[in-house]
Amino acid sequence: MRKRDKKRSSSLLAAAIALVVAATTGPATADGPGLNHQTTLGYAADGLAADNEPKDMHGPNDNGGPNDADGPDDTDGPNDEGGRSDEPGVEPTPERAPTSEVSWLSFPGGAFAVDSLGHTVRYRACDGDTGRVADPDMRVAAGVASGTVVVGGTAYRYRVPLVGRSEGTLEVIQRHRPPTTLTGVVVTSPQPPTDPVAGARLFPLSGQLARVVADANLNPAGATVRDLSGRYGDQQVSVNGSLRPKAASVIKLWILVELLRRVDCGQVSLDDGVLVTPADVVGGTGQLQFETFPQVVTLYRLARYLIKYSDNVAANVLITYLGGFAPVNALIDSMNQRSTILARRMLDSAAAQRGEENYTSPDDVVSLLGAVWDGEVLNPASRDLMIGFMREQTLNTKIPAALPPGVPVAHKTGDLPDASHDVGYYLIPGTETAVAFLTAGPMATGDETVRRMARTVYDFLVPPSDGAVEE
Repeated sequence: MRKRDKKRSSSLLAAAIALVVAATTGPATADGPGLNHQTTLGYAADGLAADNEPKDMHGPNDNGGPNDADGPDDTDGPNDEGGRSDEPGVEPTPERAPTSEVSWLSFPGGAFAVDSLGHTVRYRACDGDTGRVADPDMRVAAGVASGTVVVGGTAYRYRVPLVGRSEGTLEVIQRHRPPTTLTGVVVTSPQPPTDPVAGARLFPLSGQLARVVADANLNPAGATVRDLSGRYGDQQVSVNGSLRPKAASVIKLWILVELLRRVDCGQVSLDDGVLVTPADVVGGTGQLQFETFPQVVTLYRLARYLIKYSDNVAANVLITYLGGFAPVNALIDSMNQRSTILARRMLDSAAAQRGEENYTSPDDVVSLLGAVWDGEVLNPASRDLMIGFMREQTLNTKIPAALPPGVPVAHKTGDLPDASHDVGYYLIPGTETAVAFLTAGPMATGDETVRRMARTVYDFLVPPSDGAVEE
């Protein structure tokens, strides 16, 4: 900066102001300054969601009922409308600090989650899962949480900064074995920008998205966007990022990540087969329902169909294979994604009528997509496989339909009569971006709102002056 031309002093002053604001308050939303919404939607140490919905995070299994998350195929009940911006037309100001009371340490094969407000931690890796553990003696000082917990005879001594992209350490101490020291990147939601000055250039996008959200009278809507390329300093912005509608088939992304995590741990192989019976067959989206059963289906085909066709049979079979809802929810909990829960199987209308429903938020979706992209939750081979499946998505009436032909995207849709979503990656070389567009309310108008948000982001990232194709 000090080498720049003096003629740009006024620009530098503005950039410096943006740097101070971004460094102290983080990404922008249309809500203006406020609290970390994922925190206010958080659960207590006993595992309850903010709305007192049971949040099964602890056991190896879950006996709850089934769900469909996708397509006009699911005809379950009313939506959860979530929050909306009070001033959607106002240019937003940064909302959240990069320091968060919920952070997790990413290390090869696992995660160590810290909730410094609730004084709880969770170790989840290839060699085991402690579940949520209270640490009343946790020390929080100078933006760092530290302490020691003992579970099953193993001690976990940790020092985890509460600022994303910092380095944290975890020492695992077992009897009669040398201690193991794990180091890794600290992940917060959102991650702070790598370059706040460059990141400030992304802020106007949230104002443009806010206007789209404000026009969506029938559809509470939320959008979260994270730069993955560095062009905008890896900045994240959001409008109603804490909106918590039904997840629809977007929840299938977490099912896939949990499966691929086990592949990375060497616990399963995608060549392994699973017996699928006629009792597993449900309708809605997907291809497996049209095949003859019983038959053995490989985990690879189940995983691919889960995303490519949003296959409901594949989703339900994989939920059972993984051990029920609890392991997927444990993955969610280990990444401190407070708005997301898997609580029913695909097309289980009886469970929906009992109030058992899957939920997520734009912020949580981008938290997952960012962690996958950055290699914080999957190894490179599994990461590339997941994104490859998303590139094969056959339900292309939203994000792809809104963009000029040929724009590379990898995405996952979600549809219910009262929800319409599309999330994923814009894979424009040099401008790679993670996006999550979620809506509640009537699906038809929600589809159009998603398309408008998707095009708004594209036009911001690739304006006509950069060679974008005019339609």
